[in-house]
Parts: sequence; C-alpha cells; structure tokens
Amino acid sequence: MAVIQPNRDLYRYDIIVIGAGHAGCEAASAAARLGSRTLLLTMDVQKIASMSCNPAVGGVAKGQIVREIDALGGRMGEITDRSTIQFRMLNRSKGAAMWSPRAQCDKELFTRLWRRELEQTPNLFIWQDAATDLCFEGEGESRRVVGVRTRMGVEFRAEAVILTAGTFLGGLMHCGERSAEGGRAGDAASHGLTERLREIGFEVGRMKTGTPARIDGRSVDFSALEIQEGDAESSKFSFSHDTEAVKEQLPCYLVYTSAAVHATLRDGFDRSPLFNGTIHGIGPRYCPSIEDKLRTFADKEQHQLFLEPEGRESNEFYLNGFSSSLPQEVQLAALRQIRGLEQVHVYRPGYAIEYDYFPPTQLRHTLQTKLVENLYFAGQVNGTTGYEEAAAQGLIAGINAHRTLRGKEPIVLARDEAYIGVLIDDLVTKGVDEPYRMFTSRAEYRILLRQDNADLRLTPLGHEIGLISESRWQIFTEKKSLVESLISFAHEQSVKISEIETLLKSRNLPPMQQGRKLYALVARNEFSFAELIEALPKVRRFVESNHITPEVIEQAEIQIKYKGYIEREKLLAEKLHRLENIAIPAGFDFMAMNALTIEARQKLSKIRPETIGQASRIPGVSPADINVMLIKFGR
Repeated sequence: MAVIQPNRDLYRYDIIVIGAGHAGCEAASAAARLGSRTLLLTMDVQKIASMSCNPAVGGVAKGQIVREIDALGGRMGEITDRSTIQFRMLNRSKGAAMWSPRAQCDKELFTRLWRRELEQTPNLFIWQDAATDLCFEGEGESRRVVGVRTRMGVEFRAEAVILTAGTFLGGLMHCGERSAEGGRAGDAASHGLTERLREIGFEVGRMKTGTPARIDGRSVDFSALEIQEGDAESSKFSFSHDTEAVKEQLPCYLVYTSAAVHATLRDGFDRSPLFNGTIHGIGPRYCPSIEDKLRTFADKEQHQLFLEPEGRESNEFYLNGFSSSLPQEVQLAALRQIRGLEQVHVYRPGYAIEYDYFPPTQLRHTLQTKLVENLYFAGQVNGTTGYEEAAAQGLIAGINAHRTLRGKEPIVLARDEAYIGVLIDDLVTKGVDEPYRMFTSRAEYRILLRQDNADLRLTPLGHEIGLISESRWQIFTEKKSLVESLISFAHEQSVKISEIETLLKSRNLPPMQQGRKLYALVARNEFSFAELIEALPKVRRFVESNHITPEVIEQAEIQIKYKGYIEREKLLAEKLHRLENIAIPAGFDFMAMNALTIEARQKLSKIRPETIGQASRIPGVSPADINVMLIKFGR
C-alpha cells in the first residue's frame, strides 16, 4: 500500500499573518502582492475584516489615514468606496487641513468584498484555525520567529510572522454582572500567544473597549428623529478610477438623551463592571461609554447620539455614542426613554471587552519587535483603537516584512510625510497609557498632511515599492501634470478689471484699481477657483480644452491659497529633519552618560531611540538632554 507523503509546501510560507481584521487583511494583501508567499490565519473566514463596532470608515484624521493607505497601494479605500451607503466630508467649514472624509458602510458587503479581494490575490492563502503558539529559534538577542502552531495541532513554518489579533487575545466580554470569554459577540477568545510572548520577555497590558446595543429599525419611530443626510455631492476615498462616489445614499438620524434617560442609567451604576472594579483594562478617552459621559459631564442634561444604518438590506442600526456595559435591562429601559425609541427592540445589548496588548515601545519603527527578529505587531495589539489605525499598521508591517526577507531597506514614514508616520512614531517613541486614537492635533505638520494631497505625497513611494500598478501610476502622473499646468496658467494669465467687475459687484466687493494675475485672485479668500473659471471665459476654455477635473481644480486652489503656510511648514520640517539624520549607535549605554538626567537615562534605555530626532520626542527627555546628546554624537 502506497504511503501518502505530506505536501510540505502546504505548511511553509514566507510570511504568516495571524488575524484577519483590518490590520491583518492589509498586511496579508500587501505582502502577497509584493511577491511573498503569505498565509492568513483566521478563526472564521466568514468574518474577515468584520466591522465589529461602528460600520463606518474615516472621520477626523482617520479619513486622512485611509487616503494615505490608498495612496500607498492599500485596499481599504477602494473597498470602502464599493460598500459606502453615505458619505460626508467633515469640517468643510474649516481650513483644508481639517477636511476629513467619512463613509457609512454596508457592513456585510464590506466583509464580502474584503474576502473576495483576498481570495483573488496571488500568493495569498487562507487557513481557518486559531493560532495558539509561536515557534522560535535561537536565544536572547538572536531569537527569531520561524512558525506558528494552531489549536488543531497544525504547525506552519515561515520566515516572518505578523501578529494582528485585535481584541481576541485574552478577550473577556462584560454586560452587567455577567461576563464571558470572547473576542467579540459570538466569537471565542484566543489563548496561548500572550502567555508565550510574556514567557520570553514581552511586557503585556490590558485595555478595554465597548460597543452599543444594536437596534431593530422596524421598532423605531423615525418621524420623531432629526434626519442627517450625506453630502449632496458625495466624494470617495480611493484615488483610483476603478471606484466611483456613492449615488444612492441612506440617511442617518440624530437622537438625544434626556434627564430621564440619565437617571435610569445612573440607577444601574452600582451594577456596572466599569465602576464596581470588575473591569481593570484602560478604556478609550475619546470614545467613552455612556456611563463615562454621565460621570465626566455630570452637569449636561442631554447627549447627542447618531442612529446609523448597518446596511442597505438590513434592519439593524448602530447607536453611535451609546456604548455601554450596563446590565441589559438597564440599557433597554434607558433606550425606551429616548424620543423615537419608545418601542425599541434590540438585536443584542451593548457590552465592554477587555483584551491583551503589548506596549508598543517594544517595537521598531518598522513594526518589527525588538526582542524577536522578523516578528511584527500591528493593530490593537499595539494599543490603538479604530479600523483605520489598525489597517495603516498592517499595511506597513506587511510591506516591511516582505522587504526584510528580500534584503531591502524598510519603509519608515516621517512625521511630515504622513499621518501614518505620526501614528507609528507616537506608538514606538511615546508608548500608550490608553487606547490610541489619531487626531489632527497630534500632527505638527497637518497643513502638509491633508487628505486631498495624500496621493501626491505617497503614491510615488507606493509605485516604487510595487503596490501601485502602472495604470494607476499613469493616472497619478497625468493628474500631477494637470495640477502643475493649471497653477502655471494661473501665474501667467492676466485678468482685466472689466472681466472681473460683475463678480465683484455680486459679492459687494470694492472694484479693482488695476488688473490682476489669475493666481492673485485665486489666492483671495473671497473667491473659489471654480467660480472664477465660470466667470472668466478664457479660463473656462483652458480648463475644458485640457479636460481638467474638479479634483485637479480643488488641488490647485489649495496649493495656491495655502502656499505661505505650506512653505513655512516645509521649512520647519527640514530643520527638524537634521536631528533625524544624527544616528545613535545600536546598543549604546545611556546609563553611562552621567550628564543626562536620571529620567532621561531610564527612558532612553527603555525605548532605545535610533536617532536624536526620535530621542527628542520621548516624554521625559528634555532639550538640555538633547544638547548633551548632540555634543556626544556630533551635530
């Protein structure tokens, strides 16, 4: 009888990605498309890229991250565009640096599209099982990861492993006095990996997040609610021409709590695991539970909530702003005191979840761990919160794992290049003491890091590393050329007094004393480029003959109006880059530098910065300490 030999290729890969959330999907997709034989391990193939909490992508600063992911060649933007049911550009009333795209998505469609994307990606293989252990070779500083063991007893070998387990590591869900193990409602927790990593020296902490009750739309009186429509002229995330803006949008709704709702909720505080000591993990400051809101803002008589659809063909609604771990009967009683929800039925109550994370100061900027060679962490295991932050980390981890195995230089984005660079630098340099969420205020160069110019900043890099196709590259270069030609035309084109007189009168503006260049008119706050094009036939002819799109016009206008601010930030960034170019020798003994403060020596020894620039951003390292280091390592 013939003996069947096992297919060794089935168990050998270049890269293994653990977890198929937003970080895992981007990591696996990027690594495989770059040419690495990649295995994606997931506990449930039906829940790939599941939107476990709010079925939305983007928002303040998060929208900028998604556009950067797309500009580099990631997939989140395109999949969001194809599943969008409502689009809004937030902060339009503010300056362009604050504009932030946000899309409400069809939750089930988003997951289906991601699964289809992964299943059609060459070099990418999916295995449904839970990772329970990691395989290593070597000891101490020479330890490297070589594989993964699963709950079903399968051992996979790989040159690199990317851990993106989200909230599943030691996941524990809480609803009132009841608790149960799980990574989210209906899914088991993951055990083994945390214990193994702690055993070899990794620091581990606990964090907490939460989610609201899901509501049956058939039980809602929508006539009593305030409607919130999407943008009249919707846009999209991806710079690709393969997607288009959503045409048929679904509305969201505004609802409000009241004093009666607050009283009902407070009656349950003694049974809240958040307040009675049951929950030990640290929760997100900027996405608090309704219990947190009532305690922090005790004087407020009402809180605004958003009732958002979860899909086109679903009755399920998400109540944004009502995250809770109170007993389910307390949640239901409070919900039924909200106007329009008096007869509400819920599909499931809200709950809190605690999970393990690894303080990210244990990582390099490549997202490779300092303790184990070729082991990468991405997503909530690094202490972040949000699909967008997770996806960005996954993309960078996937790129760098592939490049490391090919002997190529890693990709590290600077703080003036991308919000993704700010995100990773904050994590690695400063660490986290609560779930990290990106905000525009975290970026010191936010005028440079706008959502509209993400492609101009990052698509050349995406093309260079191999994630941007030639067809996409051609589209990019054509757009860039058109923007430059339109700005050049504005510099050269003169506008006579008579040509602009009608527009000035319609705005009750004083007449011009002499003609102006078109560039000078665009630079004024009183005019938009679009209305100047409409008012000036010769400008309109140039635009039409060159097939210049509204996207190109907007980009040119922003560059003209914000030119002074942009140049000032570029100058500041160039000055600070000098510190980034001064390297600190690997393994340097900071404790031996007596001229540094004790706190600086301790922080520097723990974080091990690679440059003076990184050292300057470590909390507790003073400007005086930096001056000492500049003398030591040379200006």
